Amino acid sequence: MSASCPDSAAIHGSEGDLVLISVSVDPKLLEDFLDALAGLDFPVNPQLYHHPGSVAVEFPAYKSRVDEVRETLVRRGFDAAGVRVAAILEAIAGR
Repeated sequence: MSASCPDSAAIHGSEGDLVLISVSVDPKLLEDFLDALAGLDFPVNPQLYHHPGSVAVEFPAYKSRVDEVRETLVRRGFDAAGVRVAAILEAIAGR
């Protein structure tokens, strides 16, 4: 037996919908990238997926925090254009 969620399903909290933030990072810059995430005003527990030539960094955050993530990364010298945001349930279902 399997269960499915409607397309409009979301995990919603006081700060909005929960989303999955994904960024591809050069392995040489990973430590600096993780230091940037540590400077955010909310806890981040990233998952790291190592690929040849890059590391995919993924973590959940509330949608209201996405701009804060982008701004923090830009301040630390990273390109905010590489930040991908997906509804968390869709991201999990797509794995």
